Amino acid sequence: MDNTPGAREQGLPPLLIEAVSYAEDRHWEVVPGASLVDGDGPAHCSCGDLRCALPGAHPTEEDWRRRASAGPGVVRRWWTERPEASILLPTGSSFDVLDVPEIAGCLALARMERMGLQLGPVVAVPAAPGRAGLRLHFLVLPGVAAKLPEMLRKLGWAPGRLDLVARGEGDFIVAPPSRVGPYSFAQWARPPSAINRWLPDAAELINPLAYACGRDASRPVRPQPRPVAAGLR
Repeated sequence: MDNTPGAREQGLPPLLIEAVSYAEDRHWEVVPGASLVDGDGPAHCSCGDLRCALPGAHPTEEDWRRRASAGPGVVRRWWTERPEASILLPTGSSFDVLDVPEIAGCLALARMERMGLQLGPVVAVPAAPGRAGLRLHFLVLPGVAAKLPEMLRKLGWAPGRLDLVARGEGDFIVAPPSRVGPYSFAQWARPPSAINRWLPDAAELINPLAYACGRDASRPVRPQPRPVAAGLR
């Protein structure tokens, strides 16, 4: 039997299927976020801010953290009422996240596989507007956000030297298959499954992640080609 999110209830809106599955199968808290509005002109965020920093992929309520729920019935009602809402997963309770650039994350994944490390789910999301590529979010046991600076110091890295961020209490990540901006989606680099139900401790992943981020930071920056026309990326 396929127990990955989205394997059941075919025919329903994809975001509803996935949001309910995260709550029902993984017992993760979820909360509905903004969505993208399509129509005349480019898609824009439902918040109405034409310069929104996270179009279609951010909380819409100030008390979003308090409203988050792992109740399948509550989640089903939310996405029945708003089937286009992005799926946000609060960090700091069920899991924390180690957030790294795409190239470093791929290098780390390859090294972890060679080392035989047990990984949790990994999400790939578009980088913030103005930054190229993706970010990889490694799900780990909660509690790393406060410990990360000291963990990196023990490995010889001063705080701020690496593009390696911990997301914990009060933060969130965008879950697949939510849209992030007009042309991109969050997607699983390593989807949730029965094999990775138990999340790793960040201490098991921090060394290969820091090593990969250090290598990525030392790469020479190549000039980007000029766009053919305005608005093309």
